Amino acid sequence: MISSRGEGNSSEMAVDPQLHHHHKSSSEDVSVIMESIDAGGLEESKGTPGSKGEDDDANNSSISGTGDRTSPRGTNMSEVNSDLDKPQLKMNEPTLERSKTERRQQSPLPAEQAARIFDENLPIQKKLEMLKRMGTVKHDGTVEFEVPVDAKHGGFDFEDAGSEAVDEEPLDSTDLQYIPPLQIVMLIVGTRGDVQPFIAIGKRLQDYGHRVRLATHGNFKEFVLTAGLEFYPLGGDPKILAEYMVKNKGFLPSTPSEIPIQRKQLKEIIFSLLSACKEPDLDSGIPFKAEAIIANPPAYGHAHVAEHLEIPIHIFFTMPWTPTSQFPHPLSRVKQQAGYRVSYQIVDSMIWLGIRDMINEFRKKKLKLRPVTYLSGAHGSGSDVPHGYIWSPNLVPKPKDWGPKIDVVGFCFLDLASNYTPPKPLLDWLESGPKPIYIGFGSLPVQEPEKMTQIIVEALEITGQRGIINKGWGGLGDLAEPKESIYLLDNCPHDWLFLQCTAVVHHGGAGTTAAGLKAACPTAIVPFFGDQPFWGERVHARGVGPPPIPIDQFSLQKLVDAINFMLDPKVKEAAVELAKAMENEDGVTGAVKAFFKHLPREKPISGQQATTPLPSGGLFGLGKCFGCS
Repeated sequence: MISSRGEGNSSEMAVDPQLHHHHKSSSEDVSVIMESIDAGGLEESKGTPGSKGEDDDANNSSISGTGDRTSPRGTNMSEVNSDLDKPQLKMNEPTLERSKTERRQQSPLPAEQAARIFDENLPIQKKLEMLKRMGTVKHDGTVEFEVPVDAKHGGFDFEDAGSEAVDEEPLDSTDLQYIPPLQIVMLIVGTRGDVQPFIAIGKRLQDYGHRVRLATHGNFKEFVLTAGLEFYPLGGDPKILAEYMVKNKGFLPSTPSEIPIQRKQLKEIIFSLLSACKEPDLDSGIPFKAEAIIANPPAYGHAHVAEHLEIPIHIFFTMPWTPTSQFPHPLSRVKQQAGYRVSYQIVDSMIWLGIRDMINEFRKKKLKLRPVTYLSGAHGSGSDVPHGYIWSPNLVPKPKDWGPKIDVVGFCFLDLASNYTPPKPLLDWLESGPKPIYIGFGSLPVQEPEKMTQIIVEALEITGQRGIINKGWGGLGDLAEPKESIYLLDNCPHDWLFLQCTAVVHHGGAGTTAAGLKAACPTAIVPFFGDQPFWGERVHARGVGPPPIPIDQFSLQKLVDAINFMLDPKVKEAAVELAKAMENEDGVTGAVKAFFKHLPREKPISGQQATTPLPSGGLFGLGKCFGCS
């Protein structure tokens, strides 16, 4: 969902910094999700395949579904099932938390027992107990996954025909196919940094004669319309969503108090997806009927709408969402390579178990489809949903265990610099000395902005560098007195600004990372949460930046070391080399080629079975529900 990356001109969503002052300094296990799952809601769907509208668990109103069981600590989980419109849950937060130490006091799972989590004959309750012992939801909404020390690489792997490596023709060597004009809807949940690549893709699709509607949050209406695309608003309050997502990355609530916020906003988004695909334009009244869907994974419900409308769907995303043995899920924290691939199923299962009842209510009430569970462990048909990943293959090559339905298309840039006129004071300052180092964290709130500003200024002085500080929403840059070596900036397109810089320091959002690398800037990433550590690690592995500095470890010495690392001529050479390789990439064309390549040659006949088969494979058969293939 919303990741508040702040690329481009930064996010337009207002965030209350006070919401982030309660972060815990230690990694504690917030087990509210798994304990609420324990409360029930594990019944199988009762309808026969292909039937519609059968009663099942679609009427469940909470993460845990129905049932009045209590958690092991005596917390009445029926309180989690309260009305979504209630502002608060009456929960005792400490009651729902287990410390990491306490969790480890349980007897560890031997490798052979942990591997049984994929045994389709294992009772679902047993699987949930094992998952609860293996996974930890951390305070930043990510999942820490521990692999038993005696596990061998591949011991937790599972086979999936869709993931077999095959020889395939690279996208850049294929010709664009002619596709008759289509009405295409893009279902995109996220911040400006998430929406921006899809505007670039949508404009290119328009160039090829297609009608494109971009359905996203209402505060991006002007951004979308100015680009020349049609707009349709998704549900949910952008401000509330931003406040939640900055801390939780949009996937897992990290404290019990955030559950009603997450659920109410997600439900409003999910229930608005069908209207986005078929309702007339809200301003002009011009009819619209989607013939194909492009979506990102956080637009939960996308595949279900495609099933209802019997139209093709293509998933695009800026971070990996398909299981691979080459690196872990960006929202997981697992160090052992043996756990990389399974980390995708661990994260996916926690998400699915948290929204399953809302999806089934949506299927039953809006789509007139039978409810689904994906919890039986039975292996059905594999997913046919194609996925395109929006990053440079020169930065993160396509993993060898991703099949032909998965493409790495390249970064998708939207040209903003051509319409930007920099203010004269900025131009004068840039011309007055050597290229500066950019430091900024977009829309992310900073807990101690004065202290961080002081660290930044001192680090620049120690290393003898000039600096541009992007004040953003974090309040950076409040100097006691002006300094000639420091320029304070509000908003400026990164594709213009980074060309004026010698290096960049930022939070590691995918779009900001892409802009810095395209400008041949050595890059230091200070990740706050979510996928940002993933990009920090990828940048360092490519030799174009220092090891990432987690925000809670940010210090003067570490920033000085990071700047000195970036000033190394060898690092600059690596950055220039990567930028030259990226010059030959056209991510927007790659995305369009991938979309055209995977479109079915004929439109499905009305009444046929859905073009998007039910998810199967992976943990509890959850792997395909959110875009995993």
